[in-house]
Amino acid sequence: MSVTRSETETGAETGAVRDSSEEWKTRPPYRTAEGGNESFEKRWTAHCHCGRVRYWLSRERPLASKFCHCVDCQGLHGAPFQWAAIFHKDDLHFERGAEGLAFYHSPDKSTAHRLPCKVSCAYCHAPIMDEGRNMVLMFPGIIKFSDAEHKKKFDPQCHIFYSQRVVDIHDGKPKWSGLDKESKLMKEVERQDEKNHTVLGAARNEHMED
Repeated sequence: MSVTRSETETGAETGAVRDSSEEWKTRPPYRTAEGGNESFEKRWTAHCHCGRVRYWLSRERPLASKFCHCVDCQGLHGAPFQWAAIFHKDDLHFERGAEGLAFYHSPDKSTAHRLPCKVSCAYCHAPIMDEGRNMVLMFPGIIKFSDAEHKKKFDPQCHIFYSQRVVDIHDGKPKWSGLDKESKLMKEVERQDEKNHTVLGAARNEHMED
């Protein structure tokens, strides 16, 4: 039987990570805190649902935090929107490096480690982060905050891709039709009776500001 691409490259059957080059495993964010980086300070800890994947963050607060309403986030997370926080790759260290992680590269729908990619636990499949070419976008929902004040450090500043939303959010935060500062700001839909709170179907672009 011929060897298929998914068996040799993507590791789709086992959730293993397979790629032609594995140099990325020794670079951030997959470097471990014990791997020669003594200056790394463990400020926050996070782990997947089953606990097999654990990592630390050294930065006190993210570079930015946002709610993303794009259809890709809705589909891949099974939720109306995604809460995401942006960090430098050096700000994050995995306890066991790349071990136990699974990857998904959405442009070609492969499970090889190609940037940008979605990172999840290979066992429980809980989302861990999105790795971009320069930054990582992690999910504050899996951080173990000790109190509400610590959680406020990750409070989102805005909504992005709000034109693709499936639910109206009344929080007074800026709402961008696409990427923040690269698209139009949208006016917040006025709160009405309960039956009109959920948006289904076409985006309400008529509420965009000039």
